[in-house]
Amino acid sequence: MNAKRVDKIATGVINVIAGIIVLILAGLLGYILVRGVPHISWHFLTSPAKAFQAGGGIGIQLFNSFYLLVLAMLISVPISLGAGIYLSEYAGKGRIVEIVRTAIEILSSLPSVVVGLFGFLLFVIQFKFGFSIISGALALTMFNLPLLTRSIEDSLEQVAFSQREAGLSLGLSRWETVIHVVIPEALPGIISGMILGAGRVFGEAAALIYTAGQSAPALNFADWNPFDIQSPLSPMRPAETLAVHIWKINAEGIQPDASAVSAGASAVLIIVVLLFNFLARRVGTFIYRKMTAA
Repeated sequence: MNAKRVDKIATGVINVIAGIIVLILAGLLGYILVRGVPHISWHFLTSPAKAFQAGGGIGIQLFNSFYLLVLAMLISVPISLGAGIYLSEYAGKGRIVEIVRTAIEILSSLPSVVVGLFGFLLFVIQFKFGFSIISGALALTMFNLPLLTRSIEDSLEQVAFSQREAGLSLGLSRWETVIHVVIPEALPGIISGMILGAGRVFGEAAALIYTAGQSAPALNFADWNPFDIQSPLSPMRPAETLAVHIWKINAEGIQPDASAVSAGASAVLIIVVLLFNFLARRVGTFIYRKMTAA
C-alpha cells in the first residue's frame, strides 16, 4: 500500500470521526433547543419561579446568574491577569515556577463538585459567609482562576519577542513594555479567553449548590442598597442560579409544568453559552482587525 493511499484512508477516518462528533453535538443542542425554545417568552424570562403552581418563570434565577457571573469575573480577572503577566514576563524558568504551573494545571482539571465542597468548608463554614452570592463568587473564582491564568499566559507568550525588544530599544522599562506593547498585542486572545471563561462560569451548577445555595427569595428591585439583604445587589443573600434551578427542578420539582420549565430554562442556558462563544470569536477578531489596521 503506497503512501498516498494510506494518507487518503487516514484522512477519511479523521473526517468520519469529526463528522460523528459534530452530529452528536448538533443532535444534543438541537434536542434541547427544539424542546425548550417554544416555552421561552418574555413572561418566562422575567417572572419569578413557582414551587407548587404552573406558570412560573426564571426571572430571579437569570438575574442571579448574571450578577454572580459579574462578581466572579471582577474578582478573578485582575488576579489571573497579574498571575499570567508574572508567569509569562517575569518568572523565567526554575523548579518553583514549574511547580506553580503544574499546580495550575491540576487545579484546572479539578471536578467542579470538589471546588464546591472546598468553597462550602472554607467560605460558607469557616468564613461564616453562609449560602450567599459572595461564597458562590469566591468558589467560581477558585474554579475559573487556573483556566484564566493559563489562557492569559498563552496569549502573552504568543507575542513575538521582537515586540518586546522594540519597546526596550525605545527606552521603555520592562513594565512599560508589558503594559504598552505586549498586552495590547495579546488583547484579542486575552479578551476571548475571558469571555469563554465567563460562559463556562455561567453554566456552572455543582460548585454553586454548596456555596450560593438552592433558594431564590423574592427581591425588592426598588431597593438597590447592597447592604439590604433583600436588595438585588446584596452579596450576602442566597442566590439560586439558572443552572442550579434546572438541576433542582429535575431532581425534586413538583410543579405541574416542571418539564416545560426545565426545557425552557435549559434552552435559555444553552443559548446564553452559545452567545458567549460567538461573542468571544467576534470580539477577538474585531479587536485584532482594529489593531492591525491602526
